Amino acid sequence: QVHLVESGGGSVQAGGSLRLSCVASGDTSGSKCRAWFRQAPGKEREGVAAIFTTGVNPALSTYYVDSVKGRFTITHDNAKNTVHLQMNRLKSEDSGMYYCAAGPQLCGLWSIYNSWGQGTQVTVSS
Repeated sequence: QVHLVESGGGSVQAGGSLRLSCVASGDTSGSKCRAWFRQAPGKEREGVAAIFTTGVNPALSTYYVDSVKGRFTITHDNAKNTVHLQMNRLKSEDSGMYYCAAGPQLCGLWSIYNSWGQGTQVTVSS
């Protein structure tokens, strides 16, 4: 069982930046994928970014939904078992509850994630 705890959410004006963090603990040996999902009120949860934690080439180990490409960057600190989501040039449509997730493999496939954090709120005002 993987335990995930997010931090870093908050309120920011459009065009601003936020950095989310998620620390993983427990039995993480079988969960090589980490991802960020978000859910806005009245909408389904969607995958935003994912990373293969043991990948060597970030270009081949990270995945992004089209709406955040070029603005968001996902990274993983192996020593601290922490995944970060750097969010730049934020837009009002980026607002929502952001969830950290862990999964076994095929990191770019949003359906593989089976461990979830409790979420952190991001609010972008225009």
